[in-house]
Amino acid sequence: MQKIAVVTGGSTGIGHHLVGALAQAGYRVAFNYRSSPTPAQELANNLKKQGFEVEAYQCDVGAEVDVAEFYASVAKDFGRAPDLLVNNAGIQTWSPLLDLKVSDWDNVIRTNLRGCFLNTQIAARLMVADGVKGTIINLGSGCNKLAFPNLVDYTASKGGIEQFTKVSAAELGAYGIRVNCVAPGAIETDRTSDEAEDYGDQWAELTPLRRVGTPADLVGPILFLASDEAAFVTGQTLWVDGGVFSQAVWPKGA
Repeated sequence: MQKIAVVTGGSTGIGHHLVGALAQAGYRVAFNYRSSPTPAQELANNLKKQGFEVEAYQCDVGAEVDVAEFYASVAKDFGRAPDLLVNNAGIQTWSPLLDLKVSDWDNVIRTNLRGCFLNTQIAARLMVADGVKGTIINLGSGCNKLAFPNLVDYTASKGGIEQFTKVSAAELGAYGIRVNCVAPGAIETDRTSDEAEDYGDQWAELTPLRRVGTPADLVGPILFLASDEAAFVTGQTLWVDGGVFSQAVWPKGA
């Protein structure tokens, strides 16, 4: 039986790449978008032309009603619970702690952390009801481990996602559902490239492997964690960062 994957925030960036990669890996794929229907439908249509079963749905991952309707549509269109959920949807704001707007804090936590919770809870309920021993993979960040300046809300959300991953794994293991976290390092996408013209060069210099990551670098780790080869792996964080967050800050020449 062909497996079903759900990807949140799948219309752009890392999510866009994951939707295509999972389809090519043999999954039937459902993904959601919040407010950009054109790129989402273009992605779905392009993959359908290649013979893949891919559907796009509008859904605000932080809205309980939206998420419930999203999974009801997926269950109707695909026939059963997903085998894989990738919680990828996320946003960030740039601001020092003393200047951070409460509205920005609420929006980031609502999308990143509440969204991860809502999608995990509903997808897991469907998996349990259908007897699917599924896999849930949450996208973390270097913020899981280190304090990133001017990313107060984003760092708090990603740190929360790592702990949420652990407690979800502990509770859902009894149902045969595995939950892990993939924590990327510097990944070059349209969004990160907009942060700085030399984003890739800056991070390549800091990274032991001497290059910046790409969305393609996340595919193998995610497929591994979703596979039977990782059948005894749960509650873990897999760093896909070229080693950048494993090294100590050290004075040059020391």
